Order: sequence, then structure tokens, then C-alpha cells
Amino acid sequence: MNTLSSTLRNQLAVLTPQLTAWRRDLHSHPETAWTEFRTAALVARHLLDLGYTVRLGRQALDPDFIGPLPDERALCAAQERALREGADPELVARMAGGYTALWADLSCSGASGPMLAFRFDMDANAMQESTEPRHRPYDAGFVSRHPGCMHACGHDGHTALGLGLAALLIHIREYLRGSVRLIFQPAEEGGSGARPMLKAGALDGVEYLIGIHLGIRALYTGSVACGTKGFMASSGIDVRYTGSPAHAGLAPHEGRNALLAACSAALGMYAITRHGDGSSRINVGQLQAGQARNVIPDSAELKVETRGSSTEIDGFMLQEAERIARAAGDMWHCSCDIFPLKKLPGGASNSEMSARIARIARAMPAFKNIVQEEAFGATEDFTVLLEAVQQAGGQGTYIQLGAERASGHHSDRFDFDESALPLGLELLARIALDYLQYLQYDMGDAGGLL
Repeated sequence: MNTLSSTLRNQLAVLTPQLTAWRRDLHSHPETAWTEFRTAALVARHLLDLGYTVRLGRQALDPDFIGPLPDERALCAAQERALREGADPELVARMAGGYTALWADLSCSGASGPMLAFRFDMDANAMQESTEPRHRPYDAGFVSRHPGCMHACGHDGHTALGLGLAALLIHIREYLRGSVRLIFQPAEEGGSGARPMLKAGALDGVEYLIGIHLGIRALYTGSVACGTKGFMASSGIDVRYTGSPAHAGLAPHEGRNALLAACSAALGMYAITRHGDGSSRINVGQLQAGQARNVIPDSAELKVETRGSSTEIDGFMLQEAERIARAAGDMWHCSCDIFPLKKLPGGASNSEMSARIARIARAMPAFKNIVQEEAFGATEDFTVLLEAVQQAGGQGTYIQLGAERASGHHSDRFDFDESALPLGLELLARIALDYLQYLQYDMGDAGGLL
């Protein structure tokens, strides 16, 4: 057995239980977009202790491109909670105000070579986790401790993979040339975290980019889709109507009903003609209006999201949604203000890269079902980073790592098979070895480690 194979085997054995421990710790301490103070501090401390060069907080985000942040009270409460739960105070202070992003660089050897980046998302979902019997996180004692917040999309597993990869790379860096960048991103849910990191330089010098997600279309542990196609483009807007209040009994004719404007807009948006060149989606996810039972509603707000199988189709849906919103305001004599929140492109992995990773995965007997590319059918702000790398002449891919799940993504009973984590870690390490090879070795000698 050669030195590389022995090193990989030993480190995977050490890290396998640690991956589960990290994942469960993160699962029990979920944090939503821009409040990932404990998560990011845990990651940053781990990377600093390993010897990585870390950019954190305002160094890792461009404030001009950050979407709506939680209010100051919510941010302060999240910071205080992170400190109570053991986060490093100095690191939390560097993220004050919601700047919960970081990336870390590792120079692998004295030899020149490319920069390979891995991106891991950290945020949780704003939803209540189940506490019913037979929900494993509850039964095993790692259910969310934060009311109204849970990891329902596997980002706790993604962050654990990033922590494990950071540790493993230290032990194999002598076999590598060039450099590795580990990008830990906040605020993927809602699609606002990638762009401010991009504008701050997260992809400067990156030639190859890897994203990874547990599950999605890869539903069984031991399966993997090495590339992704069919990312849907998406846009988000808030629509606010302002009318005039009036007594609902004495003088309803004096009012201007903002609630009716919002309801008309919502119904009209769902009636948008579908585009002949591809699939489209629209969702009015929230409607808030009015003050009291006996007052004509003078204000209303809609939260709207459009999607399309291409950037152009999403643009069509967005244009129609905005047209309908304004027309509904005119119909009910209310003013209409539209606030754009996000705009995510469509995209697809580079086929050359997904084919190369499929070859790497075939050297791992634990993978029983390997697909070069799989459709996604949803939106991910990884496409902001993917598009930037591709436009700069680099390549990127998005891996769907198979993991059996207790229920679907964004369900209150979401959980996944943790035995997928060491398999994913080995795959990511092999990708680094393949793309940054410095010393000659036989990849086959490192096969079948799990």
C-alpha cells in the first residue's frame, strides 16, 4: 500500500465519526440567512487552527450587493445566542452586522498550479422542526434547539463536508500543486449570499469550481450525479401597495383597498401565459395586509418569486408579474412600489468537468450508480458563482451526492443518511488529487477505501 493510500485510509477513518458529530452539532444549532454567527465562527476557528489563510466578515462580502438583512435587533439576538452557545467572541465580533461569510486558502506546494475552489452553504431554513416520535434528530437528541429554524435542506451536512475536507487536505497537500479555496457561504436559501461574496473576490484566480448538494435527484446512498443541468433562473420581488383607510361600515367608498389590489395581483400572476420555449414557475409566497377588522386595508405587501428554465424565460415571467402588479394597483386606485430582491441565472455544469469527475467516482467501489449529469429543476445561487467562473474561461460543476432521506427537502421531518458523508468526503479529496496532481501516484492504489 503506498503512502497516499495509507494516508487517505487513516484520515477517512479518523474523520468519519467527526463528520457525524459536526453535522449533528450544526443541526441542533441552525441559523438562518445572515445570522450564521456560530456556524461561521466554528468553521473559521477550525480553518485557522489548521493553518489556512482566512478572509472573514467584511473581508468576504461586498456590502453594496448584500440583500435585505435582518433588523438590528434580530442580528444582535443572533450574535448573543451564538456567544452563549460557545462561539469565539473575537470571530463573532468580526461578523457583526450580518457579515457571516468566509473563505480560506491553502497553498499546496512550492509548485505552481491552478486554483481549485469548493463551495459549501451554511444557512438553515426558517421553519419549525418536527418533534414527533420516530423523527431521528428528535429521538437521538440532535433536533433543532432554535424555535422556527431547522436544517431542512442538508446544509449542515455540506458544512460538515467542508470541515472534513479542510482537515484532510492538510494531510495530502504534499501530493498537490497550486492552491485550494474553501468557500463557506451564508444565505443560500433566498438566493442572496453568493453575489456579495463574488463581488468581494471569492472567485479571484479560481480556475475550477465545485459545488455539492446532498440528495436532490440523487436519492440513494451510493449514487452520485457528477454534474448538473437544468438549473432554473429565478427572480424575487416585493410588491407594496398603498391605499387609503376608511371606516368599513360608514364610508367604505372613501377608502382605497390595498388588500384587494394585492389579491387581484396574486390571482393575475398565477394566470400568466406560459412560455413556449421552456418551463416556468411563479409563486406568491406571502401576502400581508390591513390593520383591523373594521378598517379598509390601506397597505399590503406581496412576496413574489419567478423561475424559468432559462434566464430569458424567467425574465419574461418577471416582466409579466411586474406588469400585472402595477395594473392591479391602478384598478384599485392604489400606488404600487416594486422592490427587486434577487436575480439568479440559469446554468449547467461544464460537461468536460462532470465527465472527469465521473471517471474519478468510478474508481470508488462504494458508488453503485454514477450519472455524469442530472437535471436539477430548481434554483440555487451557486449559479451566480458558476456563471462567473465560466465567463472567465474556467470550469465548474455541481455534484448531487446520493443520500437516502426521511422525507423531502424543506420538510419538517427532513433527515439524511449520514453514511453518505465519508463517501462524499473521499470523492472531494480525490477531485483535489486529480486536478492538483503534483507527485505521481496510481489513483487505483487508493481505490476502495470505504
